Amino acid sequence: MKSFLAIALLLFLGIASALFFGRDFSETAQSLEYDDEQEGLKEAVVINFSHVAAENTPKGMAARKFAELVEERSAGKIKVNVYSNGSLYNDKNEYEALKSGHVQMIAPATSKMTIHFPSWQILDLPFAFRNVSEVKAVYEGATGEALLGELEEDGLKGMTFWYNGFKQITSNKHPLIMPEDFEQMHFRIMPSPVLKAQFEALGASTSELPFNETYNNLEVDFIDGQENTISNIYTKKLYIEQAHMTISNHGYLGYVVLMNEDFWEQLTDSHQQILTETMEETTAWIERHSIEMNDAYLRQMKRDESIEIHYLTPAEREEWQKAMEAVYRRPSTLTENK
Repeated sequence: MKSFLAIALLLFLGIASALFFGRDFSETAQSLEYDDEQEGLKEAVVINFSHVAAENTPKGMAARKFAELVEERSAGKIKVNVYSNGSLYNDKNEYEALKSGHVQMIAPATSKMTIHFPSWQILDLPFAFRNVSEVKAVYEGATGEALLGELEEDGLKGMTFWYNGFKQITSNKHPLIMPEDFEQMHFRIMPSPVLKAQFEALGASTSELPFNETYNNLEVDFIDGQENTISNIYTKKLYIEQAHMTISNHGYLGYVVLMNEDFWEQLTDSHQQILTETMEETTAWIERHSIEMNDAYLRQMKRDESIEIHYLTPAEREEWQKAMEAVYRRPSTLTENK
């Protein structure tokens, strides 16, 4: 397997044009209501933070922690309203909502940025990371800095990367142990050509579906399986509609915290400092606790016994890596679906 930095360089040099997807902004969110319990709301800076994860996930808990700390440290002068579970905008229209100023913050999965910035696909490459330390080195190093810098051209401020965990794969048909087990199966993916190519290399087909529609599509058997972190599989009860799960750690799911650039520029220096320092503390918190949460939910799933769990052996993992090497050899996938 090629080194991550080599692949990152290859992709940066190989991407010649930006991806373009039709944006679904037809699902208009409910109007934001006045919070009459907040004294002096008109004088306070209000930040509406929309995300699609459950509240009891790493992202959900980090968003709540960030909101509480900001309000405390600003003595109530900055109010962060957190809208979880896609209650305000879903993951298909939250990006446009942020750009248009309907919300001030979102935290999409990094994979969902690939339709706007092709170079972000480097974070989706299968088996690119062996452990969280390698993820941290990329997020907080030169590669992460370069990726965040790209966002400015779209009027966004990249605040930081947030952690969740390694992805696992579930199935309602049979155990996924060898690459050939994926043949003729249908999986839900996030919108990323690399993720599509990953499953195609295994002989499977895919559909790009919003996160909060995954359970319903599993329930009616439109899809046979999906990939996600343990915390998302458990909190969204995806495991209830799946008979098998493979602990594969084949990819990493993290988030990028975004703020509307125009909104950020209108803040005072002191308010920007509070938000920046609190975001740094929250990022350190989610890095530590995301591992604990995923481990805890995995123990819960094992006790439930409603899903069979298989851990890839070193030999099986090597077979998966060999099959997915095709993704690295297909740079043409990086400019597909324009």
